[in-house]
Amino acid sequence: MKFSSNGLALLTLIGSTAAFTPSSVIAPRQSSSSSKLYVQMEAAPAKALPKIEKLKIASNYLRDPLKDQLQTEEIGISKDAYQIMKYHGSYQQNNREKKGPKDYQFMLRLKQPAGELPPDLYRLLDDLSLNHGQGDLRATTRQCFQMHGILKGDLKTVISSIMNIGSSTVGACGDVSRNVMTTPAPFVSSDYEYAREYSKCFGELFRPMSSAFSEIWLDGEKAVSVETWAKEVEHHNIDEKMLYDNGRGIIIPDATEPIYGDQYLPRKFKIGVTVPGDNSLDIYTNDIGVVVITNDAGELEGFNVMVGGGMGRLHNKETTFARAADHMGFVPKDDIWEVMKAILAAQRDHGNRDVRANARMKYLVHTLGIEKFTKLVESYCGVEIQPWRAMADWKYNDWMGWWEQGDGKLFYGQHIDNGRVKDEGDFRLKSALRVLVDKYNLHSILSPTQSIIFRDIDPKDKEGIEQVLREHGIAPIEEVDPNARLAMACPALPLCGLAQTEAERIMPSYIERMRALLTKMNLDDEEILMRMTGCPNGCARPYMAELAFVGDGAKSYQVWLGGSPVLTRTAYPFMSKMDTDKLEETMEPILAMFIQQRQEFEAFGDFCHRLGADAISAYTQSYTLGSVKA
Repeated sequence: MKFSSNGLALLTLIGSTAAFTPSSVIAPRQSSSSSKLYVQMEAAPAKALPKIEKLKIASNYLRDPLKDQLQTEEIGISKDAYQIMKYHGSYQQNNREKKGPKDYQFMLRLKQPAGELPPDLYRLLDDLSLNHGQGDLRATTRQCFQMHGILKGDLKTVISSIMNIGSSTVGACGDVSRNVMTTPAPFVSSDYEYAREYSKCFGELFRPMSSAFSEIWLDGEKAVSVETWAKEVEHHNIDEKMLYDNGRGIIIPDATEPIYGDQYLPRKFKIGVTVPGDNSLDIYTNDIGVVVITNDAGELEGFNVMVGGGMGRLHNKETTFARAADHMGFVPKDDIWEVMKAILAAQRDHGNRDVRANARMKYLVHTLGIEKFTKLVESYCGVEIQPWRAMADWKYNDWMGWWEQGDGKLFYGQHIDNGRVKDEGDFRLKSALRVLVDKYNLHSILSPTQSIIFRDIDPKDKEGIEQVLREHGIAPIEEVDPNARLAMACPALPLCGLAQTEAERIMPSYIERMRALLTKMNLDDEEILMRMTGCPNGCARPYMAELAFVGDGAKSYQVWLGGSPVLTRTAYPFMSKMDTDKLEETMEPILAMFIQQRQEFEAFGDFCHRLGADAISAYTQSYTLGSVKA
């Protein structure tokens, strides 16, 4: 199925952010329904498909040219094969700090709906990273592990091992629905249990169906073990719900990919699920955010659904921007399957395939507006979206340290600086985690903040677990700087091909420098949610932070201010090209203004949001360094 230009009912992208102009009714050509669309859309002139769209069609459902390229003696694969490799969960990389010929290696990312990691899978990943990777593991901001340094010749061994143990890398990257996130807190209560359950359901509902994955990595054989999350939700009959055709254009005539088609989506697609009040996962950054709504008896009634969030942008290109999701409305539990499919179908058919920088669903929602986008979704699913249900105010918690689980057992959150699980000198986190998994057979959950939570802990094992951590040089959570707990950074250099500067490797020093500055200004008790990325793509979700540093040069960063401490709005750009040596000089005036003009109990991000960039800039220009302390 070839989607022409921007989709089936074509939308014309014009101007900057003004984008799609409604004017005439074009019915989706797959639809057998006689009902017309609620949203009027202008038919754009036919255009030649962009190269990436042609490549997806020519790939024969994600096989070519990857399959042949993996058989060559070269240490890397071609650019076209690399694009297809992403759908299999891997990025080709090289160490940019090494001179000479490129030493191609591969980063491999897992699919772990709800972030869950059985002990056998952790042991496997630990072994694979030692035997076939660079020796460490990296917890991502989407609740999954990735490993670096895998050679081309080892990819089949690594990926087949992961598939045969009941896990997967399929859909961890590429223009499909990515790893589905949820709150990592493993509380034993109906709302949290529903959040975990439906995260796995949506992961299954939108999985790519091509047999290319088993053909390439398992020689066409079935995996030894079915994916663990698929077994846990098999009572929902996910395939039946996926393939159900209401005649309104959601299902397309494609025997292999009835949801995606052979062009898949215009761009990556992200889903998050949580409970009212728990925004530990940055719910507003997702293409679809789903909030479990239960009645007083704890029974599932349905879901509040938000749409159109996303972080990626480009420097000096105002038609690209970070965006927090809009509230679409409430969906009863029996309708959620068709509504979720309808949202994805709307993006599949109407997302901008001509301009990849504007291909995320956030631009479609932004351009149409939430009311017209909702009508578009309703035209696909035949369900009227109800008003958003009132619910508890959002709070942010990283769930680190010890917590009662609700069933007599405990869970423990172990902070990991920027997600890097490694042994380095006396700090032996990787060894400690392996000892804990081997000794106590612990199940774990990766958190949206690049850390790990061990669940189902017998209270009698608490002391032993703490002793293992002490013996391996791991500081208790009480000794971790709160600003380090709040912080995130992407990997950036030396392996990321998009990085313009450092992030993960330099973030610890930024936290230390900020702590020293806060102490100097008598703000030691202040906690500021800080994030850093090496480029504007936003992998560490910097644009939601109270304070963010976004790489825009070899040793410089954009400074962003004003995100919410509970992660419900985007920040704004305050300055460009902050030299990395001028962090203190840049931040002291802002903190001084914070001291003098903050309201009672006002958080740093809320203060910056209330005052705005112009007022803060005016203050900083007349400020004398060292003149203000709390």
